[in-house]
Amino acid sequence: MRAMRTTAALSAILLATACGGAAPAETTFSPPASSSAAGVPDALRFSAKTLDGRAFDGTSLAGKPVAFWFWAPWCPKCRSEAPAVKAAAAEYGDVAFVGVAGLDTEPAMKDFVQSTGTGDITHLSDTEGAVWTKLGVSAQSTFVFMKPDGSTLKA
Repeated sequence: MRAMRTTAALSAILLATACGGAAPAETTFSPPASSSAAGVPDALRFSAKTLDGRAFDGTSLAGKPVAFWFWAPWCPKCRSEAPAVKAAAAEYGDVAFVGVAGLDTEPAMKDFVQSTGTGDITHLSDTEGAVWTKLGVSAQSTFVFMKPDGSTLKA
């Protein structure tokens, strides 16, 4: 039941984020973050490493709808949300899904991804909390949805 509620909430927010429609009544989007002449929101000006060791440049997400999922390997809520996040990522192929793992070690993060079957989603290793800080996240499980114009919704 929890997964269904999470999927429904993610779907509503993703539709609003991706399609530019109004957000659900209880949420509001932040105005677009400052951006340079290149049109890249400041929030996307970061670099990180994926859990599979590749370099990741946040600016590659500019102009796209993005769903950031901030999670920790030991978090039961994060684990219960994983199937809904995986389903939403499969359903909304035009939205970039990025898991941002933190608050633990990389081996624990990799185990979480393997055991939840969310390996098709890009997951960043944020052991230092730099991406969490950049996007104003202080707790797991948190979602930050970014419209192509850089405006965000935190849920």
